[in-house]
Amino acid sequence: MSECKVPFTGKEKIRFNVPPCTGKEFEYMKQAVENQKICGDGEFTKKAHQWFEERTGTRKCLMTTSCTHALELSALLADIKPGDEVIMPSFTFVSTADAFVLRGAVPVFVDIRPDTMNIDETLIEAAITEKTKAIVPVHYAGVACEMDVIMDIAARHGLMVIEDAAQGVMAYYKGKMLGTIGDFGCYSFHETKNYSMGEGGALLIRDEKYIEKAEIYREKGTDRSKYFRGQVDKYRWQEFGSSYLPSELNVAYLYAQLEMADEINDCRLARWNQYYELLMPLKEAGKIELPTVPKECVHNAHMFYLKTADERERAALIDYLKACDILAVYHYVPLHSAPAGLKYGRFAGEDRYTTAESERLLRLPMYYGLTEEQTAFVAEKVKAFYGF
Repeated sequence: MSECKVPFTGKEKIRFNVPPCTGKEFEYMKQAVENQKICGDGEFTKKAHQWFEERTGTRKCLMTTSCTHALELSALLADIKPGDEVIMPSFTFVSTADAFVLRGAVPVFVDIRPDTMNIDETLIEAAITEKTKAIVPVHYAGVACEMDVIMDIAARHGLMVIEDAAQGVMAYYKGKMLGTIGDFGCYSFHETKNYSMGEGGALLIRDEKYIEKAEIYREKGTDRSKYFRGQVDKYRWQEFGSSYLPSELNVAYLYAQLEMADEINDCRLARWNQYYELLMPLKEAGKIELPTVPKECVHNAHMFYLKTADERERAALIDYLKACDILAVYHYVPLHSAPAGLKYGRFAGEDRYTTAESERLLRLPMYYGLTEEQTAFVAEKVKAFYGF
């Protein structure tokens, strides 16, 4: 089955995102109901854990209710305390910072690289103080940060590395899946992601010593996981925690997509490559900039973006595409310039690229099921805007 062959007439609207659906999602949700186990950690959740552990090579995967909660779990496991500092990019979703602000930590924002929109690894070391506890690289658009450099800095300064790989499922850095390189990795399965369960996430744990504590935090502070494995006679309240387990219905929905993960990935990459080829004349003419994927990275076509000359041109292009029934959008407002960012965090060094590049970036429609004809239509309208 391929969702890439839906007829397109050129008359219907092209949405920015359509949540993935393979056709088996409702069958698997029905099975979960028939199993009479629709709360957390049922058979589909166990299958998902196994799938990620086998595909990524991580020591342990724990499904969560969101990537936000996976990040919160990682903050707990990293023992983040009030007053600690955590280094991260400002060009990211609020959850990257929220997870650590909730622990009383200070997000320290570092400028990004204009080529990948990822944290500039050469600026991290200058941002480290005696209060720094962790580095949180965010793999923007499924393109890896320069992890060798980041891991070296962390090792030399005794810091934890927590990968925000919300957009990085099925993407690689030097042959390693994103989310498996740092101490912890966090995935998202929000409806806008390559693989979706509506709302959901996963925590990847590299070191076995954190597994038991992670299970306790995830199960409201109890050793309930050990009880269900028959390792204790009854479960007890062991530590503080919260309810981070996703519904079995949600994971059943996701598992249908995991079974077709390679096909979904190939479909998205085909559309990404098509955009790139069709828009290359605009790049060569100096009208726009296109994404950069370093040679050591294998991306997952999470998004396709282009960069306009400035914010005004971007707004005009968005309006033009909207008039053509194409929804294109901008992305994050840098966290350090937002009210909460000003209240809870600080920017280390110069904001040379974060704000300027974020104001130029525009995201085109990208999803599993986007057709070759639709992609060509979008590219045609982008070129028409620039008089090509």
